[in-house]
Amino acid sequence: MPEQIPEDSVGLVTPRMMHFDAPLALACGRTLEEYDLIYETYGELNADKSNAILICHALSSDHHAAGYHSMEDRKPGWWESCIGPGKVIDTNHFYVVSLNNLGGCKGSSGPTTINPATGKAYGPDFPIVTVKDWVESQTRLADNLGINSWQAVIGGSLGGMQVLQWTIDYPQRIRNAAVIASAPKLTAQNIGFNEVARQAIMTDPEFHAGRYNEHGVVPRRGLMLARMLGHITYLSDDAMRDKFGRELREGSINYGFDVEFQVESYLRYQGQSFVDRFDANTYLLMTKALDYFDPAADYDDDLGKALAGARSNFLVISFTSDWRFSPQRSREIVRALRNNNHNVSYADIESPHGHDAFLLPIQHYLDVFGAWMSQLVKEVSA
Repeated sequence: MPEQIPEDSVGLVTPRMMHFDAPLALACGRTLEEYDLIYETYGELNADKSNAILICHALSSDHHAAGYHSMEDRKPGWWESCIGPGKVIDTNHFYVVSLNNLGGCKGSSGPTTINPATGKAYGPDFPIVTVKDWVESQTRLADNLGINSWQAVIGGSLGGMQVLQWTIDYPQRIRNAAVIASAPKLTAQNIGFNEVARQAIMTDPEFHAGRYNEHGVVPRRGLMLARMLGHITYLSDDAMRDKFGRELREGSINYGFDVEFQVESYLRYQGQSFVDRFDANTYLLMTKALDYFDPAADYDDDLGKALAGARSNFLVISFTSDWRFSPQRSREIVRALRNNNHNVSYADIESPHGHDAFLLPIQHYLDVFGAWMSQLVKEVSA
C-alpha cells in the first residue's frame, strides 16, 4: 500500500455480505435453498437510482475490483486502472457494484463455504453453476439494493459473457452493455485448455475426489499446473518474448530439469502464488461455466436470434494479440448486434499483451472506453 492513498482511488473499502433465503433453481437441475453473495460498492447511488453500474468478474477475480481493504494492503482491486474518481468508470458520477459470483472462493457461497444442510464445507458437493445462474443471482442482489435497472453492466472475458446474458435474460433492466475481450461461446481449443487444467487438478494425488479439505491437504501441484497453463494462454507470444526472451536465470545452461529460463521461474511463481489464494474446486466450477456458455444454443444456434430482444447500447472491445478470446469472436457479437440494428460501438485495440490486456492501463483502450462512458455520464447528469 502506498504511504498515501492516490487521489484517483476509491480508497478504503469494506466488503458487504447479503444473505438470500429464497431458493435459487439452477440450470443443472439442483436448487440452492439459501446462499450468500459478497460484494463491494464504490460511489454514491443517486436519488432516482439511475447511475448504478454492475461489474462482472472474470474466472479468477472476485468482488474486490477497486480500492484497498486496509492501509497495510499492498494490492488494490483487480480493476483499479478503470474504477475510481476521474477514471473511466468514474465514481464521482456512478454507483458501482462488484460481487463475487456463486461458486467463488472469496466469500460468496461456494465450495469453501458451509453447507447449511450438513454444517460442513460444500467442497465438491456445491452444484455446478452457469452464467445464466449468475445473472439470476445478480438480479436478486439488484432487487435487494433497490436497483430496478443498471445504467450499465460491464465485464471482461467471462465477465463479458455475463453481460451478454444480462441483455438476453433481462433486457429491460440494462441500458448499456460493455463486452470486453469476450466471446459468444468457447472454441473447441479453449474447452480443451480448460479440460487439461481440470485434469491437472483432478489427477493430483491430493485431490481426493474434491474432498481434500477433509484430508487436511490441498492439490497444490494440480492447481499450480492449471494456473501455469492458463497464464500462458492469457499472454501473447510477443509479450512473453519481450518480457523473458530466452533469458537464463543464472546466465548459463545447467543441463538439468530445475528452473533455468526466466519464463520458467515466472510461471512457477504465478502457479505457486495462485495456490495460496484460490480454491481447486472453485477453479473446476469456473472453467465449466466458461465451457457451458452458449446462449445461441437456445435460439437454433443463431446468435442474432439470441440477441434480438436486447435493448442496450453496446460497446464491444477486443485486443489484437488476444488469441484466447480473439477479435474474430468479438466481431461475431458485433455482426449479430448489427443484424438486429442495435446500437453498437466496436474497437479492436492494438496491444501486444494478449488476453490480459483488458486489465491493463493501455492508453488507446482507456480513451475508447472512456469516450463511451462519457456518454453515460451525460445520461445520469441530465
